[in-house]
Amino acid sequence: MSEPMVRAEAVCKSFGHVPVLKGIDLEVRPGEVMCVVGPSGSGKSTFLRCVNHLEKIDAGRLWVDGQLIGYRQRGDRLHELRDREVAAQRRDIGMVFQRFHLFPHMTALENVMEAPLRVRGDSRAAATEQARALLDRVGLADRTGNYPAQLSGGQQQRVAIARALAMHPKLMLFDEPTSALDPELVGEVLDVMRDLAGDGMTMIVVTHEMGFAREVGDSLVFMDDGLVVERGAPKEVLTNPRHERTQAFLSKVL
Repeated sequence: MSEPMVRAEAVCKSFGHVPVLKGIDLEVRPGEVMCVVGPSGSGKSTFLRCVNHLEKIDAGRLWVDGQLIGYRQRGDRLHELRDREVAAQRRDIGMVFQRFHLFPHMTALENVMEAPLRVRGDSRAAATEQARALLDRVGLADRTGNYPAQLSGGQQQRVAIARALAMHPKLMLFDEPTSALDPELVGEVLDVMRDLAGDGMTMIVVTHEMGFAREVGDSLVFMDDGLVVERGAPKEVLTNPRHERTQAFLSKVL
């Protein structure tokens, strides 16, 4: 068995006096697509943000590709990494948010080029060539010169996916990437994600799209109240949930 791409061990996170994650233990294998479902406020998005240290964990450990995220361990103590070191770790972790967070003053092409130019130091010619190829991959070869305001929500989200892929990540995190879209635009984003999964990209997807989870996911995690309640093969969890809380949730969304 290969080493996990992501390993979470007793991960806890609170906001003030409110515990949001209460000891998360999870492993994601290289090439695995893990879909995470659950009610609002269950800690799904917080966990995703902890994986790339956008949120600092209060206890536990998180590793990506064998590297402890956000901290260095000396003996039994953890020491937080400098911002520059955390930024270097994040280069290997692509993240796509509910909202697209594109630069409004840049074209689609410029949005995808920005990180390779500024962070990785690619030449303009190389960054341009790659950005065009990625926009073609997500079905937007004819939209390279459009600004975000000239694109639909689904098109903006596909630009955001291309932008994340431009850094050649080992891992892609999707935080409800279709929840801000009109229903008729959801499919075009899910199609891009299916293609990524088919290419062997390791993905953690927080989603309400149960059809996508059933079809594309290798594993399905149900979270509630800051805990992993149930995990298994998507078809098994969706058709034969073992836990009463999972049953209650799925009865309302399926």
